[in-house]
Amino acid sequence: MNSMLLLLVMGIAAGCLGAILGIGGGMIITPVLTIMMGLDIKYAIGASIISVIATSSGSTIAYLKDDMLNLRVAMFLEIATTIGAIMGALLVGLFSSTFLYVLFGFFLLYSTYNMIRKLMDKKGESIYNGDDKLVAKLNLASTYYDKAEQKQVDYSMKNVPGGFIMMWAAGLASGLLGIGSGAFKVIAMDTIMKMPLKPSSATSNLMMGVTAAASATVYFFNGSIRPDIAGPLAIGVLVGALIGARVMQVLKPRIIRMIFVPIILYMGVQMVLKGFGVNF
Repeated sequence: MNSMLLLLVMGIAAGCLGAILGIGGGMIITPVLTIMMGLDIKYAIGASIISVIATSSGSTIAYLKDDMLNLRVAMFLEIATTIGAIMGALLVGLFSSTFLYVLFGFFLLYSTYNMIRKLMDKKGESIYNGDDKLVAKLNLASTYYDKAEQKQVDYSMKNVPGGFIMMWAAGLASGLLGIGSGAFKVIAMDTIMKMPLKPSSATSNLMMGVTAAASATVYFFNGSIRPDIAGPLAIGVLVGALIGARVMQVLKPRIIRMIFVPIILYMGVQMVLKGFGVNF
């Protein structure tokens, strides 16, 4: 009973954070299950995959209802992520994991630096509304109602090829290293494509669910998903995701970015150190 309650509470926390930031709850769930509960890493990853699907399902319902996520962007960029993930799975063993961890780790650290610059910008969050032929052709520009600012926000984006390549790299990293790529998805949309942070986070949640659903089939058939662990966790995550989706919409982008920065900084440092053989 105590274990079930712990799983429910952990699921709520992971789902809430994952829905707000668009990065999934794996970085919370996997360490807690392995370190605090002594669960085998194989089962922890399987439970984490199920939690990502639950986070995506719960938050996407709320974001779709409020027109927060950009469905066209999600479906277009998911092509790149899926191609990258398949290539990564096929190329496992051909590349040094040390090099890859260091490479992606330094990219996360560079992204942290860019986000800190945005935080220090006294002008605040800027909305890109320029003209881009590819954005217009694919009809990717959209609008959402910002409940924190209490106004309608019309936005466009740019550098779609750059975002597509970044999404491919995110899928490749996921396939090669077995890591979640939610942080890379948000960075691709927010930093590279200049899409506002809120719809970037919402859209990332939808995309993560699609990616995780494909992985879940493999984990299910190899026996890595334990219903006694994944079940209560998924219920908690679903509740947390619904709460997080509501909370995110009333937060100012600056606050979301302040939460996001230390998380990607931690992930970047962790990946660089893991690349050099240091685990913590």
